[in-house]
Amino acid sequence: MNAVEIVARKRDGHVLNAEEIDFFIQGYTRGDIPDYQASAWLMAAYLNGMNERETRDLTISMAHSGDVLSLEDIAPFIVDKHSTGGVGDKVSLIVAPLVAASGLPVAKISGRGLGFTGGTLDKLESIPGYRTDLTEDEFRSQLDKIGIVLTGQTKALAPADGKLYSLRDVTATVGSLPLIVSSILSKKIAGGADALILDVKTGTGALMKTLDQSRHLARALVQHGTALGLKTVALVSDMNQPLGHAVGNAIEVQEAIAILQGHGPVELREHCLRIAAEMLFLGKKTATVEAAYAQATTLLDTGRAMDKFRSLIAAQGGDVETIDHPDRLLHAQAIHEILAPRGGYLSAVDAAQIGIAVMRLGGGRQNKGDQINHSVGTVIHNKVGDLVQRDASLATIYANSESQAADAAEDILDAHTFTDSPVPPLPLFYDRIAA
Repeated sequence: MNAVEIVARKRDGHVLNAEEIDFFIQGYTRGDIPDYQASAWLMAAYLNGMNERETRDLTISMAHSGDVLSLEDIAPFIVDKHSTGGVGDKVSLIVAPLVAASGLPVAKISGRGLGFTGGTLDKLESIPGYRTDLTEDEFRSQLDKIGIVLTGQTKALAPADGKLYSLRDVTATVGSLPLIVSSILSKKIAGGADALILDVKTGTGALMKTLDQSRHLARALVQHGTALGLKTVALVSDMNQPLGHAVGNAIEVQEAIAILQGHGPVELREHCLRIAAEMLFLGKKTATVEAAYAQATTLLDTGRAMDKFRSLIAAQGGDVETIDHPDRLLHAQAIHEILAPRGGYLSAVDAAQIGIAVMRLGGGRQNKGDQINHSVGTVIHNKVGDLVQRDASLATIYANSESQAADAAEDILDAHTFTDSPVPPLPLFYDRIAA
């Protein structure tokens, strides 16, 4: 058995067995198989697909390419969540402490943003001092003490995924469904999850642009997650417009804090309560999803979720003063208002265009190693279906300079489409998919 034979078999449309897949994945992780052969294999898998068994074998091999956390001695049941990425998605910042406030442990390993999709770690790192590089001992100790951890993936957890994802990004193979499924689930298995809620986005600002594509991915994730021993539920949610109003790292933390304090955008609050309810239900905190929703609402409204968020930030070295005074997070040099050029109903607020504008401001990465500016971004003041008056504020831009703000203003204004006829608001969720 060698790498060239395995690449050739997948190139020619053959089904690989578990031993071939594991040989290739472990060899690539160790460095025995070079990037150019792994790139060829990825393209062969992208073009010819992988069947259900291959996808599961790939997931298992990737999960076991490094350490697999066992947390049963600390928390007998761990519920995690994963979003497929989007614009303005700060849900983990709200839902993780909300669920942990119920007594259900949350051990979450998150990632960074790439392109116009934001990353949870980047948002958290806008809080001075917050550490996203906990060791396994620190991870376990913190989970035991306060019941919540929100950190980055270490090189020891599913290292095959880290290496393969970097290659997928530069070889145009990101969109392969088996590769997406194995990437997501391998990290969750390695991270010690027992149950998983998936927030699968659909629309212009999502990886999957159509509802059919998103449902297909959600079903695949639920099917494979369940088969691999994870209790798995997927919600298909809208990403045709930004989630909430803030897009950018520090301002998204501000908006998350607002929700935890009992105010903020109504639709973002509702989105978070729905996700949290599914997590509480899977964690057997309630007998029904409806009862879990009520419990989540109480945890949010009584301030217990906010208290848990403060504990999380303090435990991982963050400056808690900035949580109590979130205005301190902003350091943008230029603040620019965009006014509506006409009155009318908003028929579109294109999430992708807004995300790209924020990326160009410096709030996102065009390449994986790029440094980002946490303080730049935009607040979009309206939603699809809103009636907007001429010269009303459409958006506020936070930038490094007036010239950058002016450039972003053109892109953000172009993302808004007006019509004279009433437009229905976009739904938050389109589907719930369970085993």
